[in-house]
Amino acid sequence: MKNILKSLVAFGLVGLPFFLNSSAFAQKTATRADTLRGSITPERGWWDLKHYDLTVHIDPNIKSIKGLNIITYEVVSKAKILQIDLQEPLKITSITQGGESLKFRREGAVHWVTLTKNQEVGKVEQIHISYEGIPKEAIRPPWDGGITWQKDSNGLPFVASSNQGIGSSIWWPLKDHPADEVDSLDMHVTVPKGLMDISNGRLVEVEVGEDMDTFHWKVVNPINDYGVNINVGDFVHFGEKYAGEKGTLDMDYFVLRENLEKAKVHFQDARRMMQAFEHWFGPYPFYEDGFKLVDAPYLGMEHQSSVTYGNGYQNGYRGRDLSGTGWGMKFDFIIIHEAGHEWFANNITYKDVADMWIHESFTNYSESLFLDYHYGKEAGQAYVRGTRMNIANDMPIIGTYGLNKRGSGDMYYKGGNLLNMIRQILQDDEKWRQILRGLNQKFYHQTVTTEEIETYISKEVGLDLGKVFDQYLRDIRIPIFEYYAQDGMVNYRWINAVNDFEMPVDVTLNGKIVRLQPKTTWQSLGLGEPQDLMVDPDYYVGVLKSRE
Repeated sequence: MKNILKSLVAFGLVGLPFFLNSSAFAQKTATRADTLRGSITPERGWWDLKHYDLTVHIDPNIKSIKGLNIITYEVVSKAKILQIDLQEPLKITSITQGGESLKFRREGAVHWVTLTKNQEVGKVEQIHISYEGIPKEAIRPPWDGGITWQKDSNGLPFVASSNQGIGSSIWWPLKDHPADEVDSLDMHVTVPKGLMDISNGRLVEVEVGEDMDTFHWKVVNPINDYGVNINVGDFVHFGEKYAGEKGTLDMDYFVLRENLEKAKVHFQDARRMMQAFEHWFGPYPFYEDGFKLVDAPYLGMEHQSSVTYGNGYQNGYRGRDLSGTGWGMKFDFIIIHEAGHEWFANNITYKDVADMWIHESFTNYSESLFLDYHYGKEAGQAYVRGTRMNIANDMPIIGTYGLNKRGSGDMYYKGGNLLNMIRQILQDDEKWRQILRGLNQKFYHQTVTTEEIETYISKEVGLDLGKVFDQYLRDIRIPIFEYYAQDGMVNYRWINAVNDFEMPVDVTLNGKIVRLQPKTTWQSLGLGEPQDLMVDPDYYVGVLKSRE
């Protein structure tokens, strides 16, 4: 054990559990509410979203909203009951189709709507849902979710939504499940005169009223529901034109009046972000809707084409380097990380929150790639290795399907290290870049599963990585490379691993770099007595020299 701990210090693995697996963590009993929230129920499955036309009236004085969502959908199979989600304390006041009032029954956040019109397969229909009330207030946004009601330094309202975990139905009625992205969206947000609303897509018009103004925003690309947002405040605007891979991209910045001058300097990281990520991931996925960075009264969130920012105009994560290497202070974490989600979360979106690693592992890794692009490969490698100190190895990264249950927070740092390790396995940086770009091309504007992502990467790498994904996504143990020398032979294997685990590993042996192919059974190689053996530090593994 002493040798194990000594080896693991160097690899950032101290504190990891040994000889345990994911079965040690019992799942809590699922409730009916969990199933209704997290699964494709029959009442969700028979209709395919086409368009939302959302009208929202915001009153910051009493923290209330009132609105209407017109849902356009295509009938894909015959049914009469439709599931609409809206969380208490908001209430639906009416539901109509073709001008006819419909009956509905509430069960927690779910509303079972009984349709009277015959729903013919292939037909496109609409349903109108009116609602109102005082929505849940976010206590610790963006993690707990809800509406944040604050005031700026001049005492003016500063309001925003954030709701990835708790669900968009915390503030508007919809089909609240990620598997069915709406094809396009219109938003009409009414706010007190003197304030602005900044939402997704492009501003179509501002309807000026006597006491209130309405901002009409249009999104022409598919959008995940948690990416839809409202941002209300005394904003001022500046922007730039970016010459990107698909032409000229509008990059617009909306900040509180008091932040304008410092934002003009600090938001230069947005251009640096776009340079790096178009290089690594391909064209920004939403040229038609533009890119926006918006001041928010909380840390920040990846709302599609309307990324929110609240990192205090400082580098790092709230002024801290999450890698402990110094490289994390070379960029504003929120600008880089949240904008990285435009590729992984908004372009490629999970079908089930259990696969949230697809969003967070790739986007965590994007921080390293940003450094790689601007400061060189070793800067990026040092950063991703440094983040290992944040890994808990507490639960599997993949959560429970059908229940709106995400996996471990290790999906960030452990997931980023997994991807970086696959890059090392591939040994071809340009091909790795093409794989990342290929993901965003093949799954462009799609919802996906872990299986699809794993299959694509394995195929493009040219190696079955199934056991590697099992080890790092579905198990909590980190594999240990065990070796010993005897009679001029080096003997080695993987321990602390899933059954039949195989993964190549690069080692420096007597000054030479050698690629080994360890399995969970002993392998041997006649390389003479090793004077020293060092595993490439970009492999997130433990090392044990045994039988001394």
